Amino acid sequence: MALPPDATVADVGEFALIEQLAGVFEQGDQVLVGPGDDAAVLRVRNGHVVVSTDLMVEGRHFRREWASADDVGHRAAAQNLSDVNAMGGRATSLTVGLAAPGDLPAQWALDFARGFADECALVGASVVGGDLTRSDQVVVAVTVIGGCTVAPVLRSGASPGDVLALCGRQGWAAGGLAVLGRGFRSPRVLVEAYRRPEPPYDAGAVAAEAGATSMIDISDGLLAEARHLAEASGVAVDVRRDAFEVPEPLVAVGSALGADPLGFILGGGDDHALLATFPDQGSVPEGWLAVGTVAEGSGVTVDGDDYDGPTGWTHF
Repeated sequence: MALPPDATVADVGEFALIEQLAGVFEQGDQVLVGPGDDAAVLRVRNGHVVVSTDLMVEGRHFRREWASADDVGHRAAAQNLSDVNAMGGRATSLTVGLAAPGDLPAQWALDFARGFADECALVGASVVGGDLTRSDQVVVAVTVIGGCTVAPVLRSGASPGDVLALCGRQGWAAGGLAVLGRGFRSPRVLVEAYRRPEPPYDAGAVAAEAGATSMIDISDGLLAEARHLAEASGVAVDVRRDAFEVPEPLVAVGSALGADPLGFILGGGDDHALLATFPDQGSVPEGWLAVGTVAEGSGVTVDGDDYDGPTGWTHF
């Protein structure tokens, strides 16, 4: 049944909207019981089960005037799929909790669901359930379940002598956020990078197979995530500026805003690139860029010195 174009969430009602949303999500072979019961039931063939939960709050993590519902769906899925990727695994199933004001257009919820489903399809994952409730603002809560066929790669395995490497686009979403925050919409390629990240979904498993000693996804900032690796592993990490080639769109935004464009790369998040350590240069897989080194000690430096710029997003 098609929804009236001007129907709100309150007009449609909880259960009728849930029925509409459930129809958006196709189910994979691993799903024994999908949406519609008290809980989903999934088949686990082998390996390790990987689980993560993340939140997106309107006004804190996204603004409806900056991104379409479809875009927000892609972003919400990507940040969760990337967490499993960072363990060296592959996401298979997700549940989505959506809290929304009663006057939210019902079409917004459906467009969000379609964007979410389209992003999940990139890795073959299914949305197997969720919940819907009323709130003063849009809040999205996602739990993702996946699997690793090899030992999961943790944050705590880096050792002195390891090579720090990056895979995926980095700094583009931060450049897009800076543009949107000043009321502009160009360079469009950066704005689109913020609206729809492109995580390297195949890179996590590749890194695990190549012997990555630690790994993390860059959701809050490259240097911030490097610090998480350093603290968890009890080592020092040094990042090299000359490892990065700053793309022209970031150079343009940096020039327009009077900012160092490299700062978007070092301190920006939301691209969901992967940062990992490997035993030596020879074990860094194709497609990964060596960007630093691991040594004895503690903390994170840039070219051997403390970095006085932003290192990443903090929630509190």
